[in-house]
Amino acid sequence: MASYIGAIDQGTTSSRFIVFDRTGRIVSVAQKEHEQIFPKPGWVEHDPAEIWRRVEEVIAEAMQAKGLLPSDLAAIGITNQRETTVVWNKKTGQPVYNAIVWQDTRVGDMVAQLAANGGQDRYRAKTGLPLATYFSGLKIRWILNNVEGARAAAEAGDLLFGNIDTFVIWNLTGGVNGGVHITDVTNASRTQLMDLSTLQWDDKILAEFGIPKCMLPQIRSSSEVYGEAVVPAVKGVVVSGDLGDQQAALFGQACFKPGEAKNTYGTGCFMLMNTGEKIVPSKCGLLTTVGYKLNGKPAVYALEGSIAVTGSLVQWLRDNLNIIEKSSDIEPLARTVNDNGGVYFVPAFSGLYAPYWKDSARGVIAGLTRFVNKGHIARAVLEATAFQVREVLDAMEQDSGIELANLRTDGGMVVNHLLMQFQSNILNKPVVRPVVQETTALGAAYAAGLAVGFFKDTDELIANWAEDHRWKPSMDEEKRNSLYHFWKKAVTRTFDWVE
Repeated sequence: MASYIGAIDQGTTSSRFIVFDRTGRIVSVAQKEHEQIFPKPGWVEHDPAEIWRRVEEVIAEAMQAKGLLPSDLAAIGITNQRETTVVWNKKTGQPVYNAIVWQDTRVGDMVAQLAANGGQDRYRAKTGLPLATYFSGLKIRWILNNVEGARAAAEAGDLLFGNIDTFVIWNLTGGVNGGVHITDVTNASRTQLMDLSTLQWDDKILAEFGIPKCMLPQIRSSSEVYGEAVVPAVKGVVVSGDLGDQQAALFGQACFKPGEAKNTYGTGCFMLMNTGEKIVPSKCGLLTTVGYKLNGKPAVYALEGSIAVTGSLVQWLRDNLNIIEKSSDIEPLARTVNDNGGVYFVPAFSGLYAPYWKDSARGVIAGLTRFVNKGHIARAVLEATAFQVREVLDAMEQDSGIELANLRTDGGMVVNHLLMQFQSNILNKPVVRPVVQETTALGAAYAAGLAVGFFKDTDELIANWAEDHRWKPSMDEEKRNSLYHFWKKAVTRTFDWVE
């Protein structure tokens, strides 16, 4: 009898394979980074072939490290960076172009064109999403329009599209030799091509975007058996879970009741609130998206606030300005000062996401004086994350009519006590970190395990969730309001920078 469950976590900067036990604790893990490719300002790409190699390597490493055999795993789940778009040839398995990453802004002109005729929200009622450079649909269109021979090959039925989950599952289950071409409802809901209520590809939008339907994967639930792995280290193990990374974190945090929410602090920040089987349209700049769908059950929807730049701002301070040597140095540096010294850093590097959706915004550092040193800049970098999260949480409470009792957090930045305390202060709410912080991979493992009966039901998953640390607000209201006021003022300075 298999004792463990595996999860592939294919993220923006790295790929991991994590093996979990029945209680959701980590047994083995391996991780490898892949190259970030920036061909032009605003363009962000990955090499899909490199990503697949890294996935194969981390699977083999994590299995080897603990001497595990395929028979030790009950199933494998997959979670992925969402919206990142791959188009490949189904006969050769070769991508026709690099993967266009979710942060990439090259389709800005297409967004403006479509918005000029029907407004930024012309597809929102159907897809839950505003027109933005963020989603996969227009990235597919860009590839078909700009890669020589791509459109003809797509129309001949030779090309396949997938977000990274689809590309990984196709390769994992055989690739050119019978690989399964599927995606789940959560990833499909990030393409701007799926109707939220029918959970099917929308022919009208496909026609308007000029995308042949034969390229698209079959849409399935987030938890069912899709196929079997052919990779030697996990040969014969069923692949039975698929969730976009933020939905996987919602699942891993056991947010199964309407009104429960989590916030993931990664490259960007993503807050999701479960709204149950009800599609809640946003009036406050949030996205309406699919939270998850268990096999044979109705879809569960969510409101999402997406922030493009949070953890990546710390990397920017490290790599572009060399102010710190490693990311973890930011907290000690920020602690060398008592406050932000009046400095506000709005990292609108690729425009602003929720709740503004302004592609033409660009980053600003406001409030600089001679007094300011690198400690203040470091502190402003951390506070930028917390302020952006506050904006999203305010919008979420307004849209849903539900006041959050506390915020469940996960992701790489939650080890930063200074940030988490400031987050609690600026929200005026407790911020809670779970024992298992790898909730994204855990969510994928949970979905896979439910599909094969490794886990009995969601009640078992709720019982697994345990609190590790809780930060409580300790800032007076006047100070909180003043800080937030100046943050809002700084944000307005980023608007319409690109003319």
